[in-house]
Amino acid sequence: MTLYVDGDAFPNLLKPILLRSIERLGLTTFVIANKKINIGASEFVTYLIVEQGADEADHRIVEMVEENDLVITADIPLADRVIAKNAHAIDHRGELYSVDNIKQYLAMRNLMESIRESGEMTKGPKPFSQKDAHEFANQFNAFLAKQFKD
Repeated sequence: MTLYVDGDAFPNLLKPILLRSIERLGLTTFVIANKKINIGASEFVTYLIVEQGADEADHRIVEMVEENDLVITADIPLADRVIAKNAHAIDHRGELYSVDNIKQYLAMRNLMESIRESGEMTKGPKPFSQKDAHEFANQFNAFLAKQFKD
């Protein structure tokens, strides 16, 4: 399994959590973004900077991801594309996307986007918190334990 991190808007609170797991498991990881993102130094982490432009990092991730890989992203359309390749996706708040729930998340995202485009003011996501980081750590570690059980 290879880990891919959608580096755009990756919360700082998650960087040490992620790096500990990468080091502990020797997990090949790619951090992909359109600007320099640093989650920490590790022989297991490769940083890829893609060209500027909407969704360039997403396109690279989808190009590289293979079945059973894991992508960490808050981008629901990217998660949908990853799931379509029989890979896994988890968001920054610990939501594990799957074939069972991704279409529901995508429909809600598209609905909210449509509402915003019509001029309606909507609330954005709540600020990322320590509780969110904790939820991510729990879900991420549970996923890794399941993948790496002996």
